[in-house]
Amino acid sequence: MGEERENPQKLKRIAAAAYDYENDPRWADYWSNILIPPHLSSSADVIDHFKRKFYQRYIDPDLVVEAMSTNGSSQSTKPSASSSSSPPPSNDQPRPRNTGSTSRTSGPSATAGQNPTSVRWDRQTIQFSVNAWVFVVAVLAIIPLVPKNLSIRAYRLSFMGTACSSLYSLYTLYGRPRAWNLQDIQVYLQSIIATKDFIYFIYCLTFVTSNLCLKFALIPILCRSLEHVAKFLRRNFNRSTLYRKYLEDPCVWVESNTTTLSILSSHAEIGLGFLLVVSLFSWQRNIIQTFMYWQLLKLMYHAPVTAAYHHSVWTKIGRTINPLVHRYCPFLNTPLSAVQRWWFR
Repeated sequence: MGEERENPQKLKRIAAAAYDYENDPRWADYWSNILIPPHLSSSADVIDHFKRKFYQRYIDPDLVVEAMSTNGSSQSTKPSASSSSSPPPSNDQPRPRNTGSTSRTSGPSATAGQNPTSVRWDRQTIQFSVNAWVFVVAVLAIIPLVPKNLSIRAYRLSFMGTACSSLYSLYTLYGRPRAWNLQDIQVYLQSIIATKDFIYFIYCLTFVTSNLCLKFALIPILCRSLEHVAKFLRRNFNRSTLYRKYLEDPCVWVESNTTTLSILSSHAEIGLGFLLVVSLFSWQRNIIQTFMYWQLLKLMYHAPVTAAYHHSVWTKIGRTINPLVHRYCPFLNTPLSAVQRWWFR
């Protein structure tokens, strides 16, 4: 199991190292609020460590960030005595974003309002409740014995619940645009467009507004909700007798096989793209939905949080399809080359 977990973490570390921090406005804000001694602020190891922590918080929560090896570096992240009454900004709690209006508070009310533990607990509890509900409803939609009307309603509710969960997560982590004008909205979208929550939000909108009912599309939804539920149960109910007796082994398996679930989701997402292309030849065709979904697949291929898994799936598809095209359908080489240029652009 160690080798199975090491390889995906290696891919995640490579993605974290290759991320363009300088063009992300959140990185400058994050780095300016970290309290470290001046002689360590120029150390490459310290900078890389906090870049990984930034990547874990805002881009890929599954990235494992190890503590810094030196005692001086690890102690340097502690806040000074003058700021001991408030939590350090370098914690893994999401910082509140500036939403365009400022308010001044003082006294005990400000301290109580900025307690990261209570906010984080409330956010996690809400996410757990929504994702547990989504998991139950999605399973209900998949079961063949469920009446058709109930199954279709559960199918749509699964996407609606996941869309609400993703939207709520985006709001708690990134807030809203500073102002409702084109420039600020564009900056805000650039900061969230490569996140997993935004990708799943668009994914759910693509299917919840469609008349085409593809229950195959529930696989990524089930995998996402299952991961959220398992993580919450392990962190908050690990001392419960009921959890230890019935839920501990499934939750441990889920957290140990997140890479397997991500690969399964990637296969399902790409397979859905081809199913939508095939549906264009039926009476249920939807050209706009198919075009939007392939744009989403292109985003998944380039986004750091999903790129590694989609690259591996598309590589397997290329190894299978390209020899057949060259041998039996050489006239398809030109349109395929045009599609590839659009895909990698």
